[in-house]
Amino acid sequence: MRNVMAAFLDVCCVLLFVAIGRSSHEEAGGLAGMATTAWPFLAGLAAGWALLRVWRRPGPFALFPAGIGVWAVTVAVGMVLRVASGQGTAFSFIVVALTFLGLALLGWRLVARVLNSMRSSRDAFLPGR
Repeated sequence: MRNVMAAFLDVCCVLLFVAIGRSSHEEAGGLAGMATTAWPFLAGLAAGWALLRVWRRPGPFALFPAGIGVWAVTVAVGMVLRVASGQGTAFSFIVVALTFLGLALLGWRLVARVLNSMRSSRDAFLPGR
């Protein structure tokens, strides 16, 4: 279940990146446009999960290697696929993608880690646990 939740959150991060980007450039919000922009990064995300075998220990919620690795592979493969499909990759776009996806893909993992740590600390002091 943790793997499904982690994959879902990663996909949501990529889709949010695409939606914000398309909105900020006033591009059509249709499903086809979203899919055209999202597929290279979703493929990169899948490649990152597969290459790093994120579902294994220390698990999909780990900042390293899962989070950093998935982030790097998502952006790298996403940019290569964008070039291959003729979508373009301006330097500023690469910087924005690195920044946003880094904050998003690492951010939710950091929040999960902090919450899990707080829960573990609380449970350690509860009698009968």
